[in-house]
Amino acid sequence: NLFAYTCAFSIAALNGGADNVVNVDMSRGALKSGQRSHEINGLVEAGGAKFLAHDIFKTWGKIKKLGPYDCVVVDPPSYQKGSFVAAKDYAKVIRRLPSLLREDGFALLCLNAPELGPEFLYQLVIDFAPELCYIERLENPPSFASAHADKALKV
Repeated sequence: NLFAYTCAFSIAALNGGADNVVNVDMSRGALKSGQRSHEINGLVEAGGAKFLAHDIFKTWGKIKKLGPYDCVVVDPPSYQKGSFVAAKDYAKVIRRLPSLLREDGFALLCLNAPELGPEFLYQLVIDFAPELCYIERLENPPSFASAHADKALKV
């Protein structure tokens, strides 16, 4: 769970049957909220979640060592001054993504940047990780309805 923030994907994965989840975010505060959410959901005793307060670009080796992974969720901020700008940094993640995945693994790529359409992610995968293939774009739920689907959350 890269750019884990409050670790919602981790909770969903563990409740869905995942044995282990690694949450990585450079914000210790966000990860503390994520740990608290795991406690509230009764997921602490199982010990299946790790929380790493690291910049993923500086800790890729450690993240890789904990893998390989069945699924990698990439849900970065669209813009976070000094750490991540989707338009220039997403390619760095995509380029390295195959090194984290099992042979039959998959990635869930998210993009919440209205200025970048869905073709932005498709093209990054083609250009920087051609060994990965596009399966489908998930429809946003009614609570995330938008008059302009290409500017809305893209998963």
